[in-house]
Amino acid sequence: MDHKLWIDGGWADSRDGGQMTVENPATGEMIAQVVDAGRADVDAAVQAAKTAFYDGRWSRLAPGARSLALHRLGDLLESRAEEFARLESLNTGKPYAAVSLAGDIPFAVDNLRFFAAAARDTHGAAAGEYLPGYTSMSRREPVGVVGQIAPWNYPLLMAVWKLGPALAAGCTIVLKPAPTTPLTTLLLAELFSEAGIPDGVVNIVTGGNDAGQAIVEHPDVRMVSLTGSTATGKRVMETAAKTLKRVHLELGGKAPILVFDDADLDVVAQKTAFGATVNSGQDCTAATRVYVARNRYAQMQEALVESMRGVVVGDPFAEGTQVGPLVSGRQRERVAGFVERAKAAGATILTGGGVPSGMDQGYYYAPTVLSGMGQKDEIIQAEVFGPVVTIMPFDSDDEAVALGNDVPYGLAAALFTKDVGRAMRISSQLEFGTVWVNDHIPLTSETPHGGFKQSGFGKDLSAEAVADYKVTKHVMIAHG
Repeated sequence: MDHKLWIDGGWADSRDGGQMTVENPATGEMIAQVVDAGRADVDAAVQAAKTAFYDGRWSRLAPGARSLALHRLGDLLESRAEEFARLESLNTGKPYAAVSLAGDIPFAVDNLRFFAAAARDTHGAAAGEYLPGYTSMSRREPVGVVGQIAPWNYPLLMAVWKLGPALAAGCTIVLKPAPTTPLTTLLLAELFSEAGIPDGVVNIVTGGNDAGQAIVEHPDVRMVSLTGSTATGKRVMETAAKTLKRVHLELGGKAPILVFDDADLDVVAQKTAFGATVNSGQDCTAATRVYVARNRYAQMQEALVESMRGVVVGDPFAEGTQVGPLVSGRQRERVAGFVERAKAAGATILTGGGVPSGMDQGYYYAPTVLSGMGQKDEIIQAEVFGPVVTIMPFDSDDEAVALGNDVPYGLAAALFTKDVGRAMRISSQLEFGTVWVNDHIPLTSETPHGGFKQSGFGKDLSAEAVADYKVTKHVMIAHG
């Protein structure tokens, strides 16, 4: 199966790009080839988006019309949910029934419906007489052509998180999916015209780092939105600075779970095991570091190990599978490297730590729990991006907060306690964009998602995401 580029409302051949192979991570077999776009391809996509923006076919469309198109896009995606879910699982290794069909696709549909409603919210427009003889107005207008670079862990969902708010704001788009997982994003292109999104408004180019670099460098791109690693985010910021582009970054995470002595440990273990292995641990908000009140540490360790061992790893299309393979052989090698280095540094592997028995084909890795680390060890400080969680004790509330905050990242955190006062106090002290209390992972379309510190800035989801794709203009009118 070969795929072309989606430019100006149709499939286009590459002008100067090569080909990339797309794998099924459950088997390691090739399932498709896609274009590795070059600079000329990116330029064609940007020019199509630029023309579409300045002629007003989308940017000057009534908010109600943009809203209707986004609603239709959501309806069309829902009507083909099984097709999208199967392709997503084939390309990523996500469990089909438990994750793609029951989770990612319905959430993407809900996201589109939320952004459809948000397109009609024109808050921010205001008028007033602040100087005698003049009336001032403020307008919230779309930023222009946006370059969007999506990650491989949630290909369709992250495409929607980028397209939805940008389209609601009135922007036009050049979107690049990750080179390993582009297939559902390309399939989504088939729905644009039927939904009522004009040609040229959304353009999709597949490719690797060169294509991404071309998007970030392009002088006609006014804003770049990236979901990816912190290292990539830094490179994007550096490059974007040369043309003073706006930058929207959702980067890495290293979520702590703070477990206080009054918590229900069985609940904590269950929710932590889910949070640590969701999407095979390939999630920026995944539970990665468990800190437990010392007098409950031994019990929590036992409960967590039992819960992690109970997670069902298997074929994405097999009934009952909760966790599939990692996305690639390279990713599995990366995860295994973290665990082996931690072991060499003195950590103890309590469960997991390798390929599950009988799963040599594909890129599977067992849910893993480690103990005996130091706070400054690599396994604590760096993002592993696999089904790996560490567990350590603490002796006071203040120490728990200090340990939780003591990483470069600030995307998400969780705490478990029955004490409401403690929950309020600790949640205010944690330096993370999302803090869950007595749970981990749930998100909604209405609530903002984004990080502090080296986890980036800007918000996905919520009305704040739409605002990120707008600029404020002041208009002052002299009275006759």
